[in-house]
Amino acid sequence: MEFRLSTVDLGDGIYRVLVAGEVDLSTAPELKASLSEVIESGGRGVLVDLSEATFIDSTTLGVLMGAVKRLRPQGGELAITCRDPNIRKIFEITLLDRVFSIFDTADAGVEHLRNGVGQLPPGVGSTN
Repeated sequence: MEFRLSTVDLGDGIYRVLVAGEVDLSTAPELKASLSEVIESGGRGVLVDLSEATFIDSTTLGVLMGAVKRLRPQGGELAITCRDPNIRKIFEITLLDRVFSIFDTADAGVEHLRNGVGQLPPGVGSTN
């Protein structure tokens, strides 16, 4: 599957970034640029929809973490939609499923962001 990216402004500072195909060393810079543009446009709740992604690598994880580091000081959040068990396993193995809220559907992710932008998941970002 060919790599594709599309961004949708859902209003109220919520954006959905749909990713299709393989996100790897060669395509991750496009994802990074798209996320940067969303954040600079005032995005505070960003849903990265990996429903149509077929592969992600460590470069992708680094891009997602970079976006989180930019969003959190503003009270923002990055959430992920992912149904592929192999891709979900990558988040679990790296323990990043504790950093990102991960949803089976985009609707669930958007609802989460609408209800909680500015609130961190329990245990994340605390200084205890």
